[in-house]
Amino acid sequence: MKSDIRVCAAWASEHDRPVYTLGDTCPDCGNEAVNSAPAPFSPEDSYGEYRRSLKRRSRE
Repeated sequence: MKSDIRVCAAWASEHDRPVYTLGDTCPDCGNEAVNSAPAPFSPEDSYGEYRRSLKRRSRE
């Protein structure tokens, strides 16, 4: 599922705080708005094995 919420790509240089929108452009400065969702899970995660083993140990 793709997030509909976007953030101004130039918010660090143009604004005091992130500007969120549902459109393709920032309503304040007109710059491009990019997807604000975090990166998806990667099966090539080099630390995944360690995180899963820690999770198993904490359940016990």
